[in-house]
Amino acid sequence: MRMTTEEAFVKVLQRHGIRHAFGIIGSAMMPISDIFPAAGITFWDAAHEGSAGFMADGYTRATGEMSMMIAQNGPGITNFVTAVKTAYWNHTPLLLVTPQAANKTIGQGGFQEVEQMKLFEDMVAYQEEVRDPSRIAEVLTRVIAKARRLSGPAQINVPRDFWTQEIDVALPDPVVLEVSPGGENSVKAAAQLLDGAKNPVILNGAGVVLSEGGIAASMALAERLGAPVCVGYQHNDAFPGGHPLFAGPLGYNGSKAAMRLISEADVVLALGTRLNPFSTLPGYGLEYWPADAKLIQVDINPDRIGLTKKVSVGIVGDAAKVARGILADLSDTAGDHGREARADRIAQVKSAWAQELSSLDHEEDDDGTTWNERARADKPDWMSPRMAWRAIQSALPREAIISSDIGNNCAIGNAYPDFDEGRHYLAPGLFGPCGYGLPSIVGAKIGRPDLPVVGFAGDGAFGIAVTELTAIGRDEWPAITQIVFRNYQWGAEKRNSTLWFDDNFVGTELDTRVSYAGIAQACGLLGVQVRTMEALTDALSEAIRTQMQDKRTTLIEVMLNQELGEPFRRDAMKKPVRVAGIDRADMAVE
Repeated sequence: MRMTTEEAFVKVLQRHGIRHAFGIIGSAMMPISDIFPAAGITFWDAAHEGSAGFMADGYTRATGEMSMMIAQNGPGITNFVTAVKTAYWNHTPLLLVTPQAANKTIGQGGFQEVEQMKLFEDMVAYQEEVRDPSRIAEVLTRVIAKARRLSGPAQINVPRDFWTQEIDVALPDPVVLEVSPGGENSVKAAAQLLDGAKNPVILNGAGVVLSEGGIAASMALAERLGAPVCVGYQHNDAFPGGHPLFAGPLGYNGSKAAMRLISEADVVLALGTRLNPFSTLPGYGLEYWPADAKLIQVDINPDRIGLTKKVSVGIVGDAAKVARGILADLSDTAGDHGREARADRIAQVKSAWAQELSSLDHEEDDDGTTWNERARADKPDWMSPRMAWRAIQSALPREAIISSDIGNNCAIGNAYPDFDEGRHYLAPGLFGPCGYGLPSIVGAKIGRPDLPVVGFAGDGAFGIAVTELTAIGRDEWPAITQIVFRNYQWGAEKRNSTLWFDDNFVGTELDTRVSYAGIAQACGLLGVQVRTMEALTDALSEAIRTQMQDKRTTLIEVMLNQELGEPFRRDAMKKPVRVAGIDRADMAVE
C-alpha cells in the first residue's frame, strides 16, 4: 500500500492499541502528532519531559496497556533519561520514540543534536534505529514486540528527515510470543523442595503483578502449602492485603511480621523477583534473610537468577505459569507438616506487628544523636510522619491507586498500605528518582478514570515535579489528589547528616516561605494546608469526593514536625575520618 512514513508509523500504533502518548511537542515529531487526533491517539503535553515519562510509567503500570514517550530531538529526548531508566527497573513495557537530528547533517554538531542511541543503550530493554524510510513499520513492530516480551522500555530512533516520505509498505501484524511456564525439570525440583518444607515462605515480586493471573496463582499455591506470603520492597499490591497468609512487605520500613516469618523459613519461593537489595537488607535492626534456607528463584530474565542470593533451584519463566506448574507437581501431603501450628504462628506474628504499628507515633534516635528528640520539642503540637500515615489510612479507599515518591516521609509509610488487587501501588523503584509521585499518579488516573487516585511526595522531591501543577489543571486533564509532606527539609539526607556528619546540614534545608498549597491555588487547583490528624483525614476524604464527583484536583500540604525515619543506606555509609584537614584559609584568592 502506498502511504507516507508517518501514516505507516501511526497505523502500526493503532494495530498495537497504543492510544496515549506523553511528552512535549516539537517540530521533529509534528508530522506524526498532527495525525494523532484522527487516529484516536491522545497526546498529553506535560510541563517537563521527565514528568511525561513518569506519567507514561504510571499509565502502563496501572492499566497493563503500553503507552508512548515522545518529544523533540536533542534536549527534549535527553530530559527522558531518568524516566526511562526508572521504567527499566520497574519492568514497564513502554515505547520510547526518539526523533533524531536529520541524517544529512548528523555529525556536524548541528542544532539539537545528540547521540540518542548511545544515551539510552543501558536504559532500555531493546533499541533500534530506522535505517531507511521504507522499513519504518517493520522496525516499529519489532520494537513494540521487544518491549512487551522483555517487559521494559524499548527505543525506536527515527531521523527526522525520514518523515513525510512516500513509501510502499505492507503493514506487519503484531507479534505476540507466549511466555514460558519454566523448565519441566526445574519446576519438578521446586515442587520436591516445597513438598519437604517444614516452614515454606513465598516472596512475591513485581513479576507476580505483571504476570496475567500471577496473584491468583500465588494465592492458590500459598493456600495449598499453608505458607505465609511476603512481598518485595515497594510491591505491597503483589498479594491481597486482607488474606490471612499475607505477611506484608520486606525491606526498608517494611513489616516486622514479614521479616520474622521469612527468617524462620527453611524453603523460600521467590516468585517473579530479582531479589533486589532493598528487599533483603536488614530492617529495624533485624537480619531477617534466612541464610540457611533453600531458595527457589523464579524470574522471566535468566540474568537475574542467582545474582544476589545463592539459589537451590532457578526457574526462567512467567510467574503465574510457574506457580501453577509447581502446584500441579506437589504431592497430596505438601504443606501438611505443622500446618495448624504454622497458621497460628502467622496469625500471632501479624497481630503483634499490627498492634505495634498502630501504636508507633515517633521515630527513634540512634545512640549519640538527638535530632528526633529536638524535632518533637521544637514543634510539640505538629504531627509526626507516622501520625500522618495513620490519618491517611483512615480516609484512603480500598480501591484507590496510590503513588509514592522517594524520600524519608514516603518511606516511613511503606508498612501501612495494602491492597485487594495488583496494579494499585506505584513507586519509583530501585532507580530511586525524586519527582515521581505526582506525574505517575496523573498517568494512572488517565488510564483508570473510574478509580480514586492519590499521590504522595515529600516537599523536597515534590519541588522537582511542582511545574506539573501548571499543566494538569487544563480541562482535558483528569482530576487527582496529591499529598505533600511538608517539613522543610531533604529528610533522607538530613538523617545521614545527623548520623555520620555531626549535624552539618549542607544542602538539606528548604525555603519555609514557600506554600505548595498556595502554588496549587495560583494554578487554578484546590490547595489545602492541614496540621492535625483529624484535619488530614477530613481533607483527604473531601479531596477524593471532589476528585470523583466534581472532577477537581486537590493538593493537600501536610505540615509535619521534622522527625526523621531510618536512613536508606546504613549498608553503604560510615562516619568519615578527616586526615589532612580542611581550612578555609587555604582557599585561593584572585
